[in-house]
Amino acid sequence: METVEEITVGKVITCKAAVAWEPKGKFIVQDVQVDPPLAMEVRIKVTHTSLCRSDLFFWTNEALGHTFPRIFGHEAAGIVESVGEGIDDLKPGDHVLPVFTGECKECKYCASPKTNLCSKFGTESLATGMKGDGKSRFSVNGKPVSRFLGSTFSEYTVVEYPYVVKINPVAPLDKVCLLGCGVTAGIGAVRRIAQLEPGATIAVFGLGTVGLSVVKEAQRRGASRIIGVDININKAAEGNFFGVTDFFNPDNLDKPVEEVIKELTGGGVDYAFECVGNPKVMATAFASCQDGWGTTIVLGVAGPATVSIPTRSLLTGRCMKGTLYGGYKPKTDVPALVEQYLHKDFDVEEFITHNLPFSRINDAFKLLQAGECLRTVLHYNETVN
Repeated sequence: METVEEITVGKVITCKAAVAWEPKGKFIVQDVQVDPPLAMEVRIKVTHTSLCRSDLFFWTNEALGHTFPRIFGHEAAGIVESVGEGIDDLKPGDHVLPVFTGECKECKYCASPKTNLCSKFGTESLATGMKGDGKSRFSVNGKPVSRFLGSTFSEYTVVEYPYVVKINPVAPLDKVCLLGCGVTAGIGAVRRIAQLEPGATIAVFGLGTVGLSVVKEAQRRGASRIIGVDININKAAEGNFFGVTDFFNPDNLDKPVEEVIKELTGGGVDYAFECVGNPKVMATAFASCQDGWGTTIVLGVAGPATVSIPTRSLLTGRCMKGTLYGGYKPKTDVPALVEQYLHKDFDVEEFITHNLPFSRINDAFKLLQAGECLRTVLHYNETVN
């Protein structure tokens, strides 16, 4: 079992991190200084981090107004190095997942079984790039470096306690890091949001990791038809591997894809999952659903935009739902999800297409931008090709 060095507790740690100094700029792997955790904070030694399209979206989208320099990354796993005052159920050496949405277990959202939102520790509180005290725990030669969610593109990171999930130390960190975001979002969208029944028909728009995790879970739950939609023609074979029964590239059709789906299914699918984060695709997914009960579930991350859907379709029974992290409450539900993985109730290995040393993070982003990977896992302390 991996361990942490007790001699670092209470001290500033200098370690390697990938710093983005400007939007779309090359990630610079360099020394950064990471402060000790303050009250109700946890400093984590990140062992593995994977790349998510949310990192790509916020790194390249200048219109969002994020401050730079910044350390991105949020889908990861690691080991507690030290904890701040007030934390009594985490200790150095514990294996954890840093997650992007928190759970205080006290607010009305956390008390409700209807949502996994938290009014005190949502994703919005992490978007500013600074901690609640207006400061960063990262710096380069005295210059503050903004964070992004868990900032796991750093060998060490500091995360607030509500965003840290303790997991079974038996779980392989290079695999369960994927449960920090994408795979969990897809599984939960099928299980918790759709509550998909055997025999249901679905359409999945966007066959990345999130979309394919929807496909795989729908197959496990006995969906009768799984339609995959993607403009990357290479996704046809990949989708088939995961359980897609019919694949369409909208760019290659002579009519709108929603019309094709309605003709194929005799009126539309029972569930449509939007995994792209594009308002136009959301509207298309909605139009692909069956009148009377068709449900569109939005998983894709989009910037500030408006979705346009006809009100008549709402009056005739269709609906659209959004979901964050698949509806799972991080501290309450995710440890059990890790146990399900350990009992082989589902796989995550099939979503890992590349393993690279952390120093090759720029190569990993090129794969992601080119659509040539699902998840690339970056390893901090292991030799990988």
